[in-house]
Amino acid sequence: MTAEEKIRELGYELPAGIRPQGAYTPGVICGNILYTAGQTPRKDGVLQYTGKAGTDLTLEETQAAARLCALNCLGIIHSVAGSLERVKKIVKVTGFIASGEGFTAQPKALDGASLFLKEVFGDKAVAARSAVGVYALPGNAPVEVEMIVELED
Repeated sequence: MTAEEKIRELGYELPAGIRPQGAYTPGVICGNILYTAGQTPRKDGVLQYTGKAGTDLTLEETQAAARLCALNCLGIIHSVAGSLERVKKIVKVTGFIASGEGFTAQPKALDGASLFLKEVFGDKAVAARSAVGVYALPGNAPVEVEMIVELED
């Protein structure tokens, strides 16, 4: 089963044509490494979650937001690389979590993205990771995720 088929089986649709929210490109390939720009939990250009983890959103809602961010990263990878089948290894996942007072479960929040990627790619998705708590993100998004991916030649 291809990665795209797994995504559909999980009940998601791979987003196409993700537009930057500023003066940058959504993804860049350098050699055989693809870097995505940070992605917030948008669907069809609209934020699906807003606020801070722990005060405005539950941990489960924050994990769902992280999963949507990861899905958007996969849409960029597909668009820039031409196919998700070119993914050899997810090297690094970085997640920024807008955190309310006292919220310290950033790693658990980012599990929403990491576990989704593992469902899609299996062991190729076991990556280095950083989960960073921040005060605020663009548009009052609760999560932003960026990825570094190694591509097949």
